[in-house]
Amino acid sequence: MSTATITVPATVSDHVACPATSVLRRVGDKWSVVILSILARGSYGFNELDRSVEGLSRRMLTRTLRALEQDGLISRTIHPSVPPRVDYALTGLGRSFLEPVLALGLWAVEHQSDLEAARARR
Repeated sequence: MSTATITVPATVSDHVACPATSVLRRVGDKWSVVILSILARGSYGFNELDRSVEGLSRRMLTRTLRALEQDGLISRTIHPSVPPRVDYALTGLGRSFLEPVLALGLWAVEHQSDLEAARARR
């Protein structure tokens, strides 16, 4: 596994140009990982997703779904019915993205007490 080269001092333009920056923003946003984790179970309609995440407004759900679709992590399929049905599903890229994100989550669970102990020492 190769490591990225970080210049010192790190500049704002280095940070903006780094491919990891946008990926880490996606991981760090409040709802993306939750929605991706739900979609890992299968495709969901908009209303199903809306009911699946407590505290997520419909407006924020719409914004998050658009961003995930724009990043190529989910697909959006419109079914011609009355009323129209829209389904969202993980793409192959979304599944591959979710793998390291879930590994990070497992690491956090495993090391939660270590992190809490370190914070308590401050």
